[in-house]
Amino acid sequence: MKVFKFGGASVKNAAAVRNVGTVLNAFEGEEILIVVSAMGKTTNALEQLAQAYFEKLDTKNELYKVVKSFHDEIIKDLLSVGSAHTYDDIENLFIELECDLETTPDSNFDKVYDQIVSYGEIFSSRILSTYLNEAGIKNRWMDAQNFICTDNTYREGKVDWEITSNLISNKLKPIVKKQMVVTQGFIGKNKDNFTVTLGREGSDYSAAIFAYGLDAENVTIWKDVAGVMNADPKKFPDAIKIDAISYPKAIEMAYYGATVIHPKTIQPLQSKHIPLFVKSFIDPGANGTKVGVRKEEEVHLPTIISKGNQLLISISSKDFSFIVEDNLSKIFDAFAGHKVKINLMQNSAISFSVCIDNDAKKIAQLIQTLENDYTIKINEGVELLTISNYSENGFSQFIKERKLLIEQKTRNTVQLVVN
Repeated sequence: MKVFKFGGASVKNAAAVRNVGTVLNAFEGEEILIVVSAMGKTTNALEQLAQAYFEKLDTKNELYKVVKSFHDEIIKDLLSVGSAHTYDDIENLFIELECDLETTPDSNFDKVYDQIVSYGEIFSSRILSTYLNEAGIKNRWMDAQNFICTDNTYREGKVDWEITSNLISNKLKPIVKKQMVVTQGFIGKNKDNFTVTLGREGSDYSAAIFAYGLDAENVTIWKDVAGVMNADPKKFPDAIKIDAISYPKAIEMAYYGATVIHPKTIQPLQSKHIPLFVKSFIDPGANGTKVGVRKEEEVHLPTIISKGNQLLISISSKDFSFIVEDNLSKIFDAFAGHKVKINLMQNSAISFSVCIDNDAKKIAQLIQTLENDYTIKINEGVELLTISNYSENGFSQFIKERKLLIEQKTRNTVQLVVN
């Protein structure tokens, strides 16, 4: 039994959807669960729609029409003349969304966000499932929310592993043994029957959750790149593919910001020794990258991970007290309370500095909380570089004329905050 995850780029238009069918033709007769993301940039569009709905803006209806028109064009292109299949289910989903947008929004924006943005994966999975059936690739559409159970942490749902794995093993697995199943990434449901998303780009994580419950043979993430690269080829043209890496190395790369794998994906797979493959849907016959080899089997290439649009925040106490346990506890409570994740931290006797993603809304609230007791200094537009398996002089080329704000080194990794 295999789990395949197809991301937004792999279903971004009608031609891409057809290509998914071409990829799947090579696995005829195998037991496969397909996890699919929202199409193209639909999540971004739905985020704007959720914001407009929550703030009761006049732009709401126009944003809705943009999302619907995008999907309508894909459906129109996919439909063959005289097709016996219809996309009525998708039309009904849009009617459902339109009705939702006419109600009074909940006061909790994160809850509103999850109810609206989650439609993207529902739309894409319905369209893909219908197209595959028309193309002769028989499958059954299933709602991921019937299997992935979470707590009430909207936009960052924590999985109830006992309930979820039992549902997948006892209810979903027998179905996958009989026929191919198409479901959604990114979404689950809480005990109150509301949709909860698993975090931005969380479809990889969904694939790992399903694989864990199914005791899958392996998971394949189909991307528009050849595999896991040692750097972002858009920023570093000399980047090369890594053929095989261990689970710990993959966790480390994801934690530091490598976008090819979601940070939470690896641990469920590692616990059951389920290998993960990252392969190209453009060249499906190529080997890609295998995640899950022993440490002694992986090739130790230098890796460069870049995170842009960062903020460097330096925090010092107004009463000139040291930044030690009591102050650090208050500072960490503020970060946790506003759900702001720290990518790098460094402290001295009188100052504590962090490098974080630039989320304007969260940061404004965080600063407001901290300013009561602390003096805050902010550097905007910085970049966080994480370089592993480096030589002593090997990372100087990435600084060049830029200003180095923070440098942290271990035996194998150096992190640089540059402006």
